[in-house]
Amino acid sequence: MFKHALLLSSALLLSAPALAASSDADARADALLRDMSRAEKLQLVFGYFSTDVPDKHYKRIEGGMADSAGYIPGIVRLQIPAQSQTDAGVGVATQRGPHPRERTSLPSGLATTATWNPELAFEGGAMIGNEARLSGFNVQLAGGVNLMREPRNGRNFEYGGEDPLLAGTIVGNEIKGIQSNHIVSTVKHYAFNDQETSRFKIDVKIDEVSARQSDLLAFELAIETGDPGSVMCSYNRVNGLHSCENDLLLNQVLKKDWGFKGYVMSDWGGTHSTESAANSGLDQQSGWPFDRSPYFKDALEEAVLDGHVSAARLDDMAHRILRAMLANGLFENPVADLSSTIDYAAHAKIAQADEEEAIVLLKNEDVLPLAKDAKTIAIIGGHADKGVLSGGGSAQVYPIGGSPVPNEGPADFPGPMVWDPSSPLAALQARTQAKIVYNDGKNLQEAAQLAAQSDVVIVFATQWTGENVDAPDLSLPNSQDTLIEAIATANPKTVVVLETGTPVLMPWLGKTAGVLEAWYPGSGGGEAIARVLSGEVNPSGHLPASFPASIAQLPRLIVDGDPADKAEHPRADYTIEGAAVGYKWLDKKGAKPLFAFGHGLSYTTFATSNLGAVPEGKGIRVSLTLHNAGTMDGSGLSQIYVAPAAGGGWEAPKRLGAFKKVPLKAGESQTITMTVDPRLLATWDSKAHGWKIKGGEYKVMAGNSAEEITATANVHVSDATLGANGR
Repeated sequence: MFKHALLLSSALLLSAPALAASSDADARADALLRDMSRAEKLQLVFGYFSTDVPDKHYKRIEGGMADSAGYIPGIVRLQIPAQSQTDAGVGVATQRGPHPRERTSLPSGLATTATWNPELAFEGGAMIGNEARLSGFNVQLAGGVNLMREPRNGRNFEYGGEDPLLAGTIVGNEIKGIQSNHIVSTVKHYAFNDQETSRFKIDVKIDEVSARQSDLLAFELAIETGDPGSVMCSYNRVNGLHSCENDLLLNQVLKKDWGFKGYVMSDWGGTHSTESAANSGLDQQSGWPFDRSPYFKDALEEAVLDGHVSAARLDDMAHRILRAMLANGLFENPVADLSSTIDYAAHAKIAQADEEEAIVLLKNEDVLPLAKDAKTIAIIGGHADKGVLSGGGSAQVYPIGGSPVPNEGPADFPGPMVWDPSSPLAALQARTQAKIVYNDGKNLQEAAQLAAQSDVVIVFATQWTGENVDAPDLSLPNSQDTLIEAIATANPKTVVVLETGTPVLMPWLGKTAGVLEAWYPGSGGGEAIARVLSGEVNPSGHLPASFPASIAQLPRLIVDGDPADKAEHPRADYTIEGAAVGYKWLDKKGAKPLFAFGHGLSYTTFATSNLGAVPEGKGIRVSLTLHNAGTMDGSGLSQIYVAPAAGGGWEAPKRLGAFKKVPLKAGESQTITMTVDPRLLATWDSKAHGWKIKGGEYKVMAGNSAEEITATANVHVSDATLGANGR
């Protein structure tokens, strides 16, 4: 490795002396471009899948890592390193095959967002980025920030919930952590890829104002926070145009308005043309052979020669890729397979810490933490004796030692169904003197009988979701609702632990004493769950998405784009809710959710006082005192919501404006200050092509959730305008 790095440094000095004297990525990319042939530039913009695809008679390209996402060969003459790409946002994933890489898995992206802790998101990103680097990868296809516009979306577990500020902040920090390892991270899937149903052909309809104030704002904030080297454009169409050949999205918004200097890569199978895609802003075709044609190979060369794609545009494509590689240190920090040096034990602790803050205590009627004098505890269902569930599809991380549960899911993609071997039962047994008896829950009568004979019952309920398919509804599958109902009837001291990829309905809620949302818990998930149940850890997670009380509360009763619809381009109408996604839609409609956005209980009690707000620049500075009024140490979350006092043409009555999570010892108080970004006070003005803040009185509200406001302050804000870049 050292020899390779030395050769790299010498080659740069010999081939481009100006590079050694300049640390500026743009200047270095320009210098390399001057030395490159057209064929070498074309080599940079065309990516291969790095896994055999027998039904397409495709063999992975030489040099690519086996069973990985992608590979772009390096240019040896100029010592430009190859790009080795791996999925995804919770760890180093492996494509389906007999010999998967076994790596550490973070909890789901939705779980990390439930921590409301940007520092923890950074640490998790840094950990999986380290494993990517030590596995030989220098591009990680992470950073999913699509808003939860559709709670049944099969990939919600990969993303950051329903609010643009929360999602953009958490995912942006994960990206920053990944790239701290001198590798490139993407942010994806740009844009409005908010459902999996008919994902390859769905045409999303949305107006500009709603787009700017919702999904695009989430991407904008994530890009500002994380500075990803690449943006991955999505499969779907937006207002009639494929995302990967959408001039408005790629050239006008991303590159011009936001000033994005990195490159746009297509999702695998997301490129549909040569000239239109290149001229509309796509910089790299990814994952050949998933597209119908190698559009950015010989066809792109012909288009450049014919003048249909300018030579300057090809230079720009290559420059953006080189710049991202240089800015993130890929040249000076070559990768190699050093996976034998990965510290899996330490990394499992990072994943565990993430999950411990991600678990949301939804309900607690004096049943948690578990009583130390409990004599018998029944644990029922969810393979809790073996491990914890993970989500399926391209994000699948295969655990160290393999899945302890035989595959119960589909034989084909997005399967297999994989469990992380971290047993909640074993972890809890190590923390209690009680007798723990396990029942798999498959025989309802036996499970209910065990429940009736026990001091307390813990039911583990699971919902497996994955890429390429949406959940049929928001109910737990496999008659688990019936099981929980029977158990809670037999023993009112029943706690339900949910391992789910989406919000779920809870028809049994009134009969249970406690509910924990554990999401997909990751490599240290069993330990984390046990520590929260036992009281070793005080739960501090808060919902990053509303849990609706029924399907009837959603903007759409069924998911748009039914595959049975033979329309060439089925439509999804996002103008129904516009920018009022999630809690904003419920707030606008006056609907009471099952559990509100931001909800999360603790084993201690927090109180807010001294809320104040003053203008600061074009935004607002907020201060308050947070007091731990209980008897147990814990982390309190300050949620700040904002609203114009007299109405301001907003999409909903209020928006999340700021948040901050702080650890407090029992009895401790802390003064907290936060800043509300001006864009969260503004509406998008299409005519002025920028943001406009309407002057007047604004309400600043502290809350325990979007539904439970605990204090309000007023502040006068002046008329203001912001550019398209938010400044």
